[in-house]
Amino acid sequence: MRKYAILGLTWLFVVAGIIAVGSWQGLHTFSFAWVLNFLLMTALLAYTETLQPALQSDYFETKKWEKGGTVYRWLGVNGFRKLLVWIGWEKLNKTSRPVKKDRAALEQLEYKTRQSEFGHAIIFIVVLVFGTAVAFFYGIRESFWLFFLNVVLNGYPIAVQRYNRPRLQRVLA
Repeated sequence: MRKYAILGLTWLFVVAGIIAVGSWQGLHTFSFAWVLNFLLMTALLAYTETLQPALQSDYFETKKWEKGGTVYRWLGVNGFRKLLVWIGWEKLNKTSRPVKKDRAALEQLEYKTRQSEFGHAIIFIVVLVFGTAVAFFYGIRESFWLFFLNVVLNGYPIAVQRYNRPRLQRVLA
């Protein structure tokens, strides 16, 4: 019961934070787009870590056109991965969750790719809705930061997970 209370309080904090920053900075600013993305990441991380959903949907299965990763390489996933190394994200991730070379650790890592992709996909949709609303009410130019950060903070991470998962599944097979 305690974990549900903490989860509820986290989501309440996130909603209050989004409303506060939106009211204070405006829905069209870089700071609102940044805070929206990171508060939503906090909420989805709390959800996935607390409830540990199975994430067994067909959506997470590798599609035929994805198997080689050509599409993702063409979209610049390798450049984005290098950016993550350059800013220190990979080092931070490896320090907090080191990867062991046994089957259970690889299965857990494969699950984490689905968990991460699920969170980023939900956030992508929510931010897309915000961006569309801002574009509709205030104009396309005013929604630039929402759309730009959505692609960088959610679109590319989804692509990275979809690029990495087939490689992990091949090792596990």
